[in-house]
Amino acid sequence: MTTNQVLHVNIPTSIGHLEGILKPEPEPEGMPKFVSVICHPHPLGGGTMHNKVVFKVAQALQMANIPALRFNFRGVGHSTGTYDEGRGEMDDVRYALDFMSRRYPGIPAIIGGFSFGAYVGLRVACADDRVHAMVGLGVPARMFRDGEALQDCHKPKLFIHGTDDELAPYEQTQQWFEQVSAPKQLLTLQGADHFFKDHLPEVQTLVADFAASLSSKVGH
Repeated sequence: MTTNQVLHVNIPTSIGHLEGILKPEPEPEGMPKFVSVICHPHPLGGGTMHNKVVFKVAQALQMANIPALRFNFRGVGHSTGTYDEGRGEMDDVRYALDFMSRRYPGIPAIIGGFSFGAYVGLRVACADDRVHAMVGLGVPARMFRDGEALQDCHKPKLFIHGTDDELAPYEQTQQWFEQVSAPKQLLTLQGADHFFKDHLPEVQTLVADFAASLSSKVGH
């Protein structure tokens, strides 16, 4: 097995399967300290697991020896089902976690999400005991209703946001961030738009640093 290996996987669900891409850990690393699941932006806006931000985040985690699973939400690509306004998509994240739990029993997960994927993924991450930490990029604060601001979530959280985000205004996300429980970080990229154009190397560095800080605190 090499660091470049990519596995195309089918993730079982109650209504069929989700299409996914898994980059495993390089051997001979053995069992990793974490696994990760990365959630893509809005299906109705053309979001898929091949989105550049999703790909770069997964790449940064995999380079830190954290297996990274990207997947298409229901109704996207070859994933069965239809768009469900975030409800069914939360189930999709759980199915992805199930898949990783079977492959890596007992290994804690990091959930990453971009845009709509952050809205869906962060809420699952807070409630699921298999998840140790989370990363939200371009978080659409307006989508979080009352009581959904992660006030009772005490897992490590990294948020990355651009000051020129045209779809999820930075000021809105700043206000939302204030309601989120610690531990948390909001890292700001000056001049970056929603898709982090020309800022993806910085995004990768920030994600890699966060992963390294988590790994340094975990024993095995």
